Amino acid sequence: MSDHAALPFVAATGVLATLDLLKIETQGPVLHLRLDRPVKRNAISDSLIQQIHTAFINLPEEIRAVVVSGEGAHFCAGLDLSELVERDIGGAVLHSRMWHAAFDAVQFGRVPVVAVLHGAVVGGGLELASACHVRVAEDSAYFGLPEGQRGIFVGGGGSARIPRLIGVARMSDLMLTGRVFDADEAQQMALVNYRTADGEGLARGLALAHRIATNAPMSNFAVMHALPRIADQSQSEGLFTEALMAAVAESTPEAQTRLRAFLEGRASKVVKS
Repeated sequence: MSDHAALPFVAATGVLATLDLLKIETQGPVLHLRLDRPVKRNAISDSLIQQIHTAFINLPEEIRAVVVSGEGAHFCAGLDLSELVERDIGGAVLHSRMWHAAFDAVQFGRVPVVAVLHGAVVGGGLELASACHVRVAEDSAYFGLPEGQRGIFVGGGGSARIPRLIGVARMSDLMLTGRVFDADEAQQMALVNYRTADGEGLARGLALAHRIATNAPMSNFAVMHALPRIADQSQSEGLFTEALMAAVAESTPEAQTRLRAFLEGRASKVVKS
């Protein structure tokens, strides 16, 4: 059987999950999750955000890293405005919190996530990308936050995540003026980590995910969960948190095995990206 087969997605309860708006495949320890609404430029509907949440909270135990991409010509064009309905304030808050829960499951889940970006990475699509840990952009990728022109405000965690990547001033520019950044500009401002030609992003993203999957799980968990929280703490609090996390990570049996292998000359050498 091929190791690149469609995944029969089973929830933690043992019930088969219906994820008809996603294509999910596995390659060994790496899961590839592809947004699958190409006719809608992968715009995020309520059903899609719920399916993303379901997928991430029910990752198979053997998965060590995830790649997120988009089917068709675009990664994600943001909120599906055709589904936008009038809500009272309470309903609107709960709708936003539904997005927060889904993207928290991406950023603060069990394994690191690599986003492969092409075409539109706009609005909610940029919010999803910012919840991932590593971002690969193809030449065609472009980035924007048109909420200001739509009379709305980001509601999927963008105000908390995107300024941490590009700064408040740049995010304000995107929202106030409708400015769009291309892939080169996004790389210059550290919004994306890697750049490729069109059609080459997925191969690069999968290669990165497979490399990440070889790390000790606790080391990956520490980077995902401790590092962003330390960045939000004062230096003294951050250093104390660092000491606790370092002690936890280095005390795991896998860390002890890897350290012994390094000291005995059996560990692989550091490779250049």
